[in-house]
Amino acid sequence: MNPMMPMILPASQVRLVSQFARIAIESNMVIGLRMAGMMGLMVQAPGEPFRMVAEKHAAVSESLFAMASAGLRGHSTERMLSAGMRPYGRRTRANSRRLSAVKSG
Repeated sequence: MNPMMPMILPASQVRLVSQFARIAIESNMVIGLRMAGMMGLMVQAPGEPFRMVAEKHAAVSESLFAMASAGLRGHSTERMLSAGMRPYGRRTRANSRRLSAVKSG
């Protein structure tokens, strides 16, 4: 392979990378918003620290189940990984929207 030639990824891998990038960006935003809430810099729901820990268990079990189901159906590695990231993506999107919503007093 010529090092000067650009590497062209298949569409499935591009989708997987973009899914991962979106989750990474949103999760960093959620971490920052939750830290700001814990430091008292913004309003935070009283149960937010508990919710932060509790949602991890559900996400892990959903992710493992989705990956196993995709694997047992004979899907490709990219589809298995995408299925495994989907529960995390739903949660990071919901958390970033919920935590960044302007609360009127």
